[in-house]
Amino acid sequence: MEWWIAREWAGPNGPVVVVSWLVWVVFSIVLHELGHGWAAIREGDQTPRWTGHMTWNPLVHMGGFSLLALLIIGIAWGAMPVDDSRMRGRHSAAIVLAAGPAVNLALAVITLVLLVLWIPLASGTLIGSVSIPEPFRTNLMLFLYYGAMLNIVLMLFNLLPAIPFDGGRILAEYVRSYREFVYSENGQWINLGVFILSFFFVADHLFRFADTAVFEISRAGWGLLGFGP
Repeated sequence: MEWWIAREWAGPNGPVVVVSWLVWVVFSIVLHELGHGWAAIREGDQTPRWTGHMTWNPLVHMGGFSLLALLIIGIAWGAMPVDDSRMRGRHSAAIVLAAGPAVNLALAVITLVLLVLWIPLASGTLIGSVSIPEPFRTNLMLFLYYGAMLNIVLMLFNLLPAIPFDGGRILAEYVRSYREFVYSENGQWINLGVFILSFFFVADHLFRFADTAVFEISRAGWGLLGFGP
């Protein structure tokens, strides 16, 4: 099996694709976990602060094994310690869980807006006196494109209704029968199987959906700005 970095590096705009992927995966996961932490603190739980997790250091959020997995197979994960018992409100746990995907949604929107503005600006359509030369024009376009696409995938993936995804844990907060099932002995094994299968069968569909969504939204935005790529 070919190493993913070698495969992508050999393709069109390979170095930009690899760097964009590595930067956005680390940055997006760190912000996702900080989103959980900020929400937990706001809801009365100081655990993220006490454990030293309110930091931008990716090693704290992702750990060495996750970062190594990113380099080897291109995927990674993170964690934010929280204590539900220290939170104030009935919906506090769900708010904290939803905060991570919400951060990814915000990042996707921001990068999409920047992408829509960047192409007309770089080509001189928005401001006639401004024209950005290649390869910087295309490199930044790809960087923003990957940022938007990856954060859409991270948002949707984390909302899947299976433990330990945020979506599954939110569902367990409100549906007692589901909570009892997923935390039972048989339920934990079934849930583990669903979790593993999600990477093999769901992730590919999410990436295709995100790729199409970014392309179509960008094209619509460029049309509104009078730019036809």
